Amino acid sequence: MSWEMVIGLETHVELSTQSKIFCGCRTDFGAEPNTHVCPVCMALPGALPVFNEKVLTYAAMAGYALNCHVHHVSRFDRKNYFYPDLPKAYQISQFYRPICEHGHLTVQTAAGERKIGITRIHIEEDAGKLVHDEKQGTMLDMNRCGVPLIEIVSEPDIRSAEEAVLYLRKVRAILTYIGVSDCRMNEGSLRCDVNLSIHKAGEPFGTRTEMKNLNSFQSVERAIQAEFERQVAAVEAGEEIVQETRRYDQKTGKTSSMRRKENSADYRYFPDPDLPEVRLTDDEMARIRAAIPALPDERRDSYMNTYGLSAYAAEQLTAERWLAEYFEEAASVAKTPIAVANLMQGEVFALMSARATEAEKQGRTAPEGRESLPIAPKNLAQLADMMADGRVNSSMGKKIVAALFVEDQQPEAYAAAHELFTVGDDTALLAAVSQAMESNPDMVESYRKGKTNVEKALMGKAMAITRGKADAQRLADLLRQALTEE
Repeated sequence: MSWEMVIGLETHVELSTQSKIFCGCRTDFGAEPNTHVCPVCMALPGALPVFNEKVLTYAAMAGYALNCHVHHVSRFDRKNYFYPDLPKAYQISQFYRPICEHGHLTVQTAAGERKIGITRIHIEEDAGKLVHDEKQGTMLDMNRCGVPLIEIVSEPDIRSAEEAVLYLRKVRAILTYIGVSDCRMNEGSLRCDVNLSIHKAGEPFGTRTEMKNLNSFQSVERAIQAEFERQVAAVEAGEEIVQETRRYDQKTGKTSSMRRKENSADYRYFPDPDLPEVRLTDDEMARIRAAIPALPDERRDSYMNTYGLSAYAAEQLTAERWLAEYFEEAASVAKTPIAVANLMQGEVFALMSARATEAEKQGRTAPEGRESLPIAPKNLAQLADMMADGRVNSSMGKKIVAALFVEDQQPEAYAAAHELFTVGDDTALLAAVSQAMESNPDMVESYRKGKTNVEKALMGKAMAITRGKADAQRLADLLRQALTEE
């Protein structure tokens, strides 16, 4: 019986308010260190917090969009722990009475739909940021102190790295659709802690570990796989898994221990005496619900009905708001919208992923959002139509997409300049077939003696003669016809 991973995610999301949660300091990313601070977020003696009402609205919107029960009344608690970037030595959070509970979302995996529960969504403040420098040591930037967060805690319903990434993508899609956060992982406005344990089917869950502050989908996927393999190897070697916080090292591809994992009792939660309960009236809740736009699932259903896409394909294309808008713009000018969808899911997504991986290897920040797809929608639509019409085959289509990622231009003009249009003329194709057969008489003889598997090899030879530009189906038909003729 094989091992199964059990995963729960804690997703931290910075809200897109202009000011911090308990003071008037700005929340702009990238400002000079320690310029957006005041006595409140620096925790100077006598400074008292005043709650930013916009945070409550955004948290409730997130709750409704994630199918949660949103409470009329919630309150703040103090989570006590010491860390250099936490000046009060406690974090204002919600523990006993969070704003949202009992939600869920669904993701479309290759194997079908999966429903993942959401335990709670609570409001809290962000901590500062430690900046490590080889020459000057560790420095402290307090600009992030007090930036409003929501923490979305999933049920331990996730069973693979793929599901974890799909869940995170869906959360990010929903939150960006409703506009409560930009969810820029490269700026830390969406970060994830992964709780992972292993067990065998029918047995109790094992001891979980937590991997902190993963800020890219690739890191989440790789960290899960690395920790799963570590736990399996440890248990099979007779070692005990301990509850602890671990970190994932991108360079080594391994996880390592940071500290023993705290439990809720270690934080000594108690109600914050400086902050009253926060309340939402029925009218306020109704206004918040009414402000929520069409969400990814609604768009997904529309794509399935309008364009005939599969549920999985539609889920991928609605994973982010900018991506859905890009697809819709390209589909609106394409003769074959489904070809646009196929091209995006295939070569376009592969190139985007490759660029992100290369940037990660080089220690650079990969482009995110619309910047990660440098091709104009109309140009992608034109290429999709060219491929659907058979004017460019899949091999040449890949070359054109790769070229457009480097320098966007009209694919029609690029194909003409580089002679990439499909060779469909029977005379040219027959010449390629004849040349391939004449150059490989042993293969031809083997085929005619019953070893039909050599047909693929001969097809490759003939395709190479056309420099990969042949109409593949027509070439295959002519080759088979020639092989069966004595």
